[in-house]
Amino acid sequence: MSAIGTALLELTKETKIAYFSMEIGVHNDIPTYSGGLGVLAGDTIRSAADLRLPLVAVTLLTKKGYFTQDIDGAGWQTEHATVWDPAAYMQVLPYQVIVQIEGRDVVVQAWLYTVQSLTGGSVPVFFLDTDLPANSAADRDITSSLYGGDQVYRLKQEIVLGIGGVRMLHAMGFEVRKYHMNEGHASLLTLELLNRFKKPIEDVWDEKLVWDRKSVKDLCVFTTHTPVEAGHDKFPYDMVAKVMGEVIPISTLQDLAGKDYLNLTMLALNLTRYVNGVAKKHGQVSQSMFPGYEIHAITNGVHSFTWTSEYFKALYDEYLPGWANEPELFVRVGRIPDEKLWDAHMGAKNHLISYIREKTGAEFSPDIFTIGFARRATAYKRADLLFRDLERFERIGSGKIQLVYAGKAHPKDEAGKKLIQNIYNYQERLKGKINIVYLKNYNMDISLKIVSGVDVWLNTPLRPLEASGTSGMKATHNGVMNFSVLDGWWIEGHIEGYTGWAIGPPPHELTPGADADARDSEDLYCKLEDTILPLYYNSRHTWIRMMQNAIGKNAYYFNTHRMMRRYVTEAYIR
Repeated sequence: MSAIGTALLELTKETKIAYFSMEIGVHNDIPTYSGGLGVLAGDTIRSAADLRLPLVAVTLLTKKGYFTQDIDGAGWQTEHATVWDPAAYMQVLPYQVIVQIEGRDVVVQAWLYTVQSLTGGSVPVFFLDTDLPANSAADRDITSSLYGGDQVYRLKQEIVLGIGGVRMLHAMGFEVRKYHMNEGHASLLTLELLNRFKKPIEDVWDEKLVWDRKSVKDLCVFTTHTPVEAGHDKFPYDMVAKVMGEVIPISTLQDLAGKDYLNLTMLALNLTRYVNGVAKKHGQVSQSMFPGYEIHAITNGVHSFTWTSEYFKALYDEYLPGWANEPELFVRVGRIPDEKLWDAHMGAKNHLISYIREKTGAEFSPDIFTIGFARRATAYKRADLLFRDLERFERIGSGKIQLVYAGKAHPKDEAGKKLIQNIYNYQERLKGKINIVYLKNYNMDISLKIVSGVDVWLNTPLRPLEASGTSGMKATHNGVMNFSVLDGWWIEGHIEGYTGWAIGPPPHELTPGADADARDSEDLYCKLEDTILPLYYNSRHTWIRMMQNAIGKNAYYFNTHRMMRRYVTEAYIR
């Protein structure tokens, strides 16, 4: 038996949790992620390896990645295919399965990447790939681009992920205890499971009972990530019939996924025993979006070791040994001397400043208060809220503030691209008064530099459209406080003037308010001018106390070790 065969035989001895995600960020140079969803998936897998959980992951290979971002002199984003070689990071497996797409047999193969932990644990990640000589040129392209193409392309990808993924695990001999769908992209796996639990028709009177829904529901866990309606994939049934065919009778599919459209979120909701949102508030918002379903909440986290800068790793190793696998030790942050904490922060800040100089030529000062804002560039994130009253912002921040931006807009999101261009324009208008940079091609490595190197992490989403938001959690692992709208995780992590600061009023609404921009920008300016800047420049001792609070109150809890323990006890072993 080959080495691969022996390894898989060992892997299949134990019943597994199968974690399905359209995107997974396991390595900065493996561009199979676009942003928060994929990076969270990677953190989930890393914590599963650390905790030695019996988990395997399934995703798509996407040989052209999401895209490489360029921004021209006018601030307009352009996109290029990412060139990378899967063979440099993973190995192709001797297993192939077939899925039916547009009436054709499409061959799917899998590549293996193993996430190894220093604890001795590991998690295999199977990357599904249709780029095989047996397939047509169009079918070879199905797994080329993450979130590329049109609706038909997306549906084809989701067939490969969901149906192909279950078939691949079955072909490799895995016994699966639970199938965890990370967002609705993977929910077509439920159709494959329905067919595996199909009862002989002669044993029942009602045709709907031919498919054993209860057994499928008992096997499935579903995490929904978006309160934005457009984030829930829907496909017209004429497209479904043409692309996917009749995997189960159309009447049964309509009963499960919606009468007018195949709604992948509805399909998952109807065939899952345990459903959760990714923060307490998001659970409430999801419950209001989908009344009649029981939706729990497990607040997201981040992988502590991955999202801590080298400067803080060395500090924690000295004063909080064992922190990487026991992030609850962060509550003992008071052991760290103030001057050591500040030195670590300044090390991370100078590292970011050097990177900014190298990539943009901009000269940032380590002595000037630096704000970071880096995330997907889309309208509801309101990256330009800080500039709503430009004269006022200039008066508050001239000579006192530096701004670091980063983030990609989806290639079809013209409003997101316009947002980036607006920030470029503000950069020119404020030149010589407030330094602003926009770092290109945001990825995991750049993210770590920014979240650890700024003084405050800014987040300004339109409430209640932020499901969770994990970048602010990464900042807290590096002693960086959040200055954020009370939405997503920050509702749970915020203690005003202690762990950071809120923007706007308490989080009561379930739909966006019409006056949100005016209301939130006014509060942002007031707190920045009257509270945050005076504290930073005039009270180093109090600022360091707040840095400790961010670590000891936020980082200790908002990590994927805590998150995964909750998934185990509340979702996986039920």
